[in-house]
Amino acid sequence: MDKKNPGLLDSLLHAHAARLGPVMADPEGCRLQVIYTQIDRDARNRPVFTDYYYRSRPEEYFYPASTVKMPAALLALEKMDRLGLDKFTPMYTDSLAGITPAVTADSTAPGGRPSVAHYIKKIFLVSDNDAFNRLYEFLGQEGFNRGLWEKGYTAAQIRHRLDIALPQEANRHTNAVHFEQNGTVVYRQPDVTSRLEFAPRHDTVGRAHYANNQLVEGPFDFSAKNRLLLKDLHQVLRSIIFPESVTSGQAFRLKEDDYRFLYRYMSQLPTETSHPAYDTTEFHRNYVKYLMGGADAATELPPGLRIFNKPGWAYGFLTDVAYFADFDTGVEFMLSATLYANKDGVIGDNKYDFESAGKPFLKELGWMIYELELLRKKKHKPDLQRYKATYDKQQQPK
Repeated sequence: MDKKNPGLLDSLLHAHAARLGPVMADPEGCRLQVIYTQIDRDARNRPVFTDYYYRSRPEEYFYPASTVKMPAALLALEKMDRLGLDKFTPMYTDSLAGITPAVTADSTAPGGRPSVAHYIKKIFLVSDNDAFNRLYEFLGQEGFNRGLWEKGYTAAQIRHRLDIALPQEANRHTNAVHFEQNGTVVYRQPDVTSRLEFAPRHDTVGRAHYANNQLVEGPFDFSAKNRLLLKDLHQVLRSIIFPESVTSGQAFRLKEDDYRFLYRYMSQLPTETSHPAYDTTEFHRNYVKYLMGGADAATELPPGLRIFNKPGWAYGFLTDVAYFADFDTGVEFMLSATLYANKDGVIGDNKYDFESAGKPFLKELGWMIYELELLRKKKHKPDLQRYKATYDKQQQPK
């Protein structure tokens, strides 16, 4: 049961405007969008959803940044299953001249061998850019986009690798890869050039931007950048957390073991991880937990709570898409939000308002909804056993 009722979120956000900080002083200028899903279970533990929206603006562009890594992970798992390969099978990537180098080893992986599984693990633990790029190359630009379009996400445009400045044509080219088992090649994929034609866009943001280290007056053109709508990201996450709730056409075709793997690494913290062994000064427990966690090492979350999420941050945009499950209280809900924290309107100067406005807003938004859910009466307490995972090591108490 879906109910588009912006009134609830509107009244909540405005009632807590002081707590939520500068973003609520100018939600339009901050391009704020929020989706909140209440989850009620029936007597058989089947979920019933009620969706609430604040400023749902599919036409209002936001840069999705690292949130594109979530569908990349899902499509890569789906492709591995389709090929009949285990996600832990060693995967080797050939170089592509002038674009990206070869990958013949991964010192952070057990055994030192790269794999789709280890790339996905790094994507969810710390939002690793190189790991995404290798999955982008495995999927191919055309395969990536068609995989999303065929599931109904027709507005998606995944057009480039991350953290590497490359021309559009270079991002059409993806490296050859092969998989080996016991020294034998079990699958080989040649390098591919995408012939995909994207629908033209006119997405511009800001009042000025830097190009070739020069300040240029006028907005930054995002028309050739990645695009994913917030409602689509929210639905992608729902299809993983609640696979039985989406149509067969929209579902990712994954095995139960894939879901268990995803639940583990979407909720595991860098401080609970052995491979890779992260420097937890930088990659602290809340490093990728923006909603409620505020990406702040000092924030204490409820002891029974696990957050299954994927955030993204770049060009002044902050986004987080999350499912919350508190195994102590029975609280569960979904919450997704995106905002633009760039008061001076200059893109590319790395002077964004993430710390003063963006992160505090997402932290307080998460807490606000969590506190609301603690008070919400439910006819049936959910059985959340499906989402429990065993982590590499227990979180160390402070």
